[in-house]
Amino acid sequence: MLSILRSDSQNTDFLTLVAQLDADLSVRDGEEHAFYSQFNKVDMIRHALVAYQGDRAIGCGAIKALADDTTEVKRMFVLPELRGQGLAVQILEELEAWARELGYTYARLETGKKQPEAIRLYTKCGYQRIPNYGQYENVENSVCFEKKLS
Repeated sequence: MLSILRSDSQNTDFLTLVAQLDADLSVRDGEEHAFYSQFNKVDMIRHALVAYQGDRAIGCGAIKALADDTTEVKRMFVLPELRGQGLAVQILEELEAWARELGYTYARLETGKKQPEAIRLYTKCGYQRIPNYGQYENVENSVCFEKKLS
């Protein structure tokens, strides 16, 4: 059974999962990883989730303010051996619920073209592709999405 803990970016399990995420992205992104990692520091994240099966931390995600009405989904990850079971959908839905509680109207995010499973997840969950925003504006490998949180 999946349980999801609301926490912050100092949660030890969150930090362990993020380290595994970064290792995966380093392989996928190659030389571009250094560019992306500068935007993925967790020290400024106040809203982080950790998903557990029993006592085992198996996935995570986070949100952070992007604008008064918009939050950014960050650091989404599920252990590779547990993917394809809908766990990321549950984590994303909990992040969206938390964002609504915090008063956000929109959720935005950036993922990479080398992460096709992430693109499928966000599309399946109702996110629409938008022009790349902010620091991702002219980044060829970036794909940006937005969803109205209703």
